Amino acid sequence: MKNKRNIKKQNNTYRAVYEPAVKNINKILDILDKEYPEAASTSLKHKNAFQLLIATILSAQSTDKLVNKVTPSLFKKYKIPEDFAGADLIELQEDIKSTGFYRNKAKSIINCSKDIASKFGGITPDNIEDLTTLHGVGRKTANVVLANIFGKQAIIVDTHVKRISNRLGLTTNSDPVKIEFDLMKIVPEDSWSIYSHRIIALGRTICLAKKPKCPVCRLLKYCSYGQENA
Repeated sequence: MKNKRNIKKQNNTYRAVYEPAVKNINKILDILDKEYPEAASTSLKHKNAFQLLIATILSAQSTDKLVNKVTPSLFKKYKIPEDFAGADLIELQEDIKSTGFYRNKAKSIINCSKDIASKFGGITPDNIEDLTTLHGVGRKTANVVLANIFGKQAIIVDTHVKRISNRLGLTTNSDPVKIEFDLMKIVPEDSWSIYSHRIIALGRTICLAKKPKCPVCRLLKYCSYGQENA
């Protein structure tokens, strides 16, 4: 049975909101808690904020599993921001080649490391404003570091959070920053980080990009996409 979305006007634009998802966000969170209790942090391997920052840059258009194969040797070779800042570009490209888009990633990592070394004394910033001034660091990458290292609540809009939040009907935006701010208005602040981690887990197991397993999804009754397609 198809459910209609309520259309609401905000700031002279129209957004479609699926009320069963919005009104039952706490039930959605409870279900995610029960289904994915282990999904409470990133799966990217790291020992400190800087390592997680670099790993997250590498994870763009790649997988955490693949990045985790590269970073152990990478972090033995380059230990601190100054090491990456002084790295040979071609050599670093070879070091990270298997993660894909390695040319752009290598440039971002070197320039990001230079920023940290020169502007922040080699210390990775602990706030969104400073993190997003670094080369190659957007809000998603910054929020990964804030949530997992500094214990701050943050909505991490990766490909899974983007896809599933749209399918649920919590947002109709495609821009990650707009999605982040939509979710910040709906998800209780003390659950921002855990929502992100558990939606990512859902996206890797049930709500797949091409063939979502709607009939077995515990969120089906609250999901706009599921109600229309299951």
